Amino acid sequence: MNSKTSSQKMATMAAKILSDDTASRIQRSLAASVVAQASTGKQTGAGMENVASKVLQSSKYSDETKSLAASVLSQSNRSR
Repeated sequence: MNSKTSSQKMATMAAKILSDDTASRIQRSLAASVVAQASTGKQTGAGMENVASKVLQSSKYSDETKSLAASVLSQSNRSR
């Protein structure tokens, strides 16, 4: 189990994205991961770490999407 959890601010933003019909698939995936980490202490999986890393390295994503990606990566397994 991961001792780190998503902040309340990030969890709130993620919940809003999940209820937004116009949110992209990548935003929804990242948001779902943030929400899961906020309430359960689950750790980011390797696949999601890869997605989040690619989002942060790309210029095509919004600041909001990059914030979600950064939050997801902050919950990652450092030994991976």
